[in-house]
Amino acid sequence: MTMLGTLRKLPRTVWLLGVVSFFNDTSSELIYPLVPIYLASVLMAGPKALGIIEGIAEATGSLLKLFAGVLSDRRRSTRPWVAGGYALAASARPLLAFATSWPLVLALRFADRVGKGLRTSPRDALLARTVEPANRGLAFGLHRSLDNAGAVVGPLLAAWLLAEHVPLQTIFLWSALGGTITVCLALAIREPAWDPLPRGKPLTWTLRGLPLPFQRYLAVLALFTLGNSSNMFLLLRARDLGLPDYQVPLLWALVSLTAALFSTPLSALSDKLGRTRLIVGGWSVYSVFYLLLGVNGQALLLWPLFAFYGLFMAATEGAEKALVADLVDKERLGTAYGWFNLTAGLMLLPASMIFGWLWQALSPLAAFGFSAACALLAALLLHVWVLRQPADG
Repeated sequence: MTMLGTLRKLPRTVWLLGVVSFFNDTSSELIYPLVPIYLASVLMAGPKALGIIEGIAEATGSLLKLFAGVLSDRRRSTRPWVAGGYALAASARPLLAFATSWPLVLALRFADRVGKGLRTSPRDALLARTVEPANRGLAFGLHRSLDNAGAVVGPLLAAWLLAEHVPLQTIFLWSALGGTITVCLALAIREPAWDPLPRGKPLTWTLRGLPLPFQRYLAVLALFTLGNSSNMFLLLRARDLGLPDYQVPLLWALVSLTAALFSTPLSALSDKLGRTRLIVGGWSVYSVFYLLLGVNGQALLLWPLFAFYGLFMAATEGAEKALVADLVDKERLGTAYGWFNLTAGLMLLPASMIFGWLWQALSPLAAFGFSAACALLAALLLHVWVLRQPADG
């Protein structure tokens, strides 16, 4: 069967989760590329403040990803976590219009990330449980494609509103529309029946009982994420290289467009060629991108570079999550995704703070070079350690 035919036969829940992500990201990405501009031009805050805001918001919200994942396994229910998480984030974003200092931006970004923390692990587990193992890469790729499509529409709307000289605060308020649609659609989600819980396998908060290859995967993911600071630094770099403010959202839209176009076919390719090959290739692309962005001093080169970054996202976002489901039993998927998302989120705090410090104390090249080195080493370890070593090694 062709990929298109398989896509048509994916369960309704898979498609609905993708459409929900589309409208959520349209709302979120409408304001995401504007936050660095708002901090720098209105609130007069620099890279250190940006690193603190994004690091704390993402890391603290990630604690809830484990909490929600484990409890969704224990209560055998994911839908309330998904709908509630989207509702909280949709409520917080428009309030950025009323922030008068960077600590208030931190509080609202924190609330937004708490909403994401509540929904992400249960949603990933729901998606993995809904689809057959042979189509996991395709299903996660479709979800990422629709999510990234929303990340194209949002920045394009932001660029158009900026070009029309709409105030930043008013743009923030417009995000409420997409958030409302998101919540209404999330309430329509249904989940499949749960299998009986096997006896003698109590659910815990710890990694005990989770397969050793999965634990190794988490260790490598932590190393990669140490060099994967907030994407807002990429937008700040573009602005420092002379890109006009109204083009910053367009640049980010290019990243999302590339990811939206290639996420489904590349993630589906992981169903046939293997997840780790796609992830290793994507992390290598990431390393090259960061190194070139640190060296580059020409604004014109930003456009092909950021399109290149979109290929990294397309190759890894779906495959990384599909690999989790390959390594862990179905009854502990919520817990596994909780640890997966917790690891990535917690490492974002030191990653963002280290990146901001290296940038401000040394140079942009030092910051981007550090990230490139972490990604390259993580790709190597994923290939020679997680992939090649026996499970009991």
